[in-house]
Amino acid sequence: MKFKKTHQDGVARAGIIETAHGDIHTPAFIPVGTKATVKGVHPHEVKEIGAQAVLANTYHLFLQPGDDLIKKHGGLHSFMNWNGPIITDSGGFQVFSLGAGFDKSVSKMGEVKETSGRTPAVFDESVLSAHGKLAIIDEEGVSFTSHIDGVLYRFTPERSVEIQHNLGADIFFAFDECTSPDAEYEYQREAMERTHKWAERSLTAHRQNLDSKQAIFGIVQGGRHADLREESSKKLGSMNFDGYGIGGSFSKEDLGIALAAGLKHLPEDKPRHLLGIGEPADMFEGVAQGIDTFDCVAATRLARNGTAYTLDGPIDLRKSPFKEDMNTIEKDLPDSPATPYTRAYLAHLFRAKEMLGGMIVSQHNLYFILRLVDDMRGAIKEGKFEEFRKEFCDRYYA
Repeated sequence: MKFKKTHQDGVARAGIIETAHGDIHTPAFIPVGTKATVKGVHPHEVKEIGAQAVLANTYHLFLQPGDDLIKKHGGLHSFMNWNGPIITDSGGFQVFSLGAGFDKSVSKMGEVKETSGRTPAVFDESVLSAHGKLAIIDEEGVSFTSHIDGVLYRFTPERSVEIQHNLGADIFFAFDECTSPDAEYEYQREAMERTHKWAERSLTAHRQNLDSKQAIFGIVQGGRHADLREESSKKLGSMNFDGYGIGGSFSKEDLGIALAAGLKHLPEDKPRHLLGIGEPADMFEGVAQGIDTFDCVAATRLARNGTAYTLDGPIDLRKSPFKEDMNTIEKDLPDSPATPYTRAYLAHLFRAKEMLGGMIVSQHNLYFILRLVDDMRGAIKEGKFEEFRKEFCDRYYA
């Protein structure tokens, strides 16, 4: 993997990440294909609406169908019929969700909701009383119970790297610990230091595989604390990673501060990825701070629940005003895959619980975000990034 910066506008930058399966022109949004599928969208459609790469989930693919089976297919590219670049995460966020995040609904932007009494869709309620949580973290790794069948598994940094070697993505992330946004400062530091140790072990395990042509990214942690973020940036930046991710949870108010601190000591000649962030304003802030790539499930998740992106903000097609709305989703984006359909037709599909509604709006929402990031890239090349940021946000958030 190679990265070269081609343009800069303030701190915002445009560049190219070269991989064995094609180039990624940055800034770029990477659609999430958690289980080797972008939900509701065919691989060729993902490509046709402008996606340059996809991101898959190590934790979920390890459990089902298993990394050994994917290796037998020749890796994820052959398995899911995707001929472009692929990125895999480390499974750290899923481990957090099963551990500290269990019985809570936690977003990347620091919103925490207690949901006591919620039982995950698992095998047997006795598992909850037997293990307390579905994941337990120690210095060496994580023991977790499968949410599918209750089998107990063990992830270490070395095991995560081995699995991701089998998956065969062009870029993968070192194993990390993602903390809860409401965790105490002392635990945030402890988790950050553990992440640093796991990063060193992940890097060592990867470099020992002389046949691998994959790139490995380290993950900066530290929660919403600027001093921890800067410390993590300095530590990770001193390691010989091919690129870097900014992980963990933030609040809306301190995203910019946390990003500035987390990026401060990272090498300028390495790509930076902001994990799990896809809200337009947050992506603008990320690019303004020097982020190159993003991933997020929000575009397709919202689409499956009837919400479509428009230049005037998101709309919920399930609401009554759209039952007889003969307009397209967004008249100012005529190239959207949803353009042939009226809002009234899409509202009907959601009310009738027809899966086609979610499929069409998923394509549209992905197109919207991909087009937005393409426009950011164009604005950087023209030296008009902040001008475009204001123009878009003034309309979208009006």
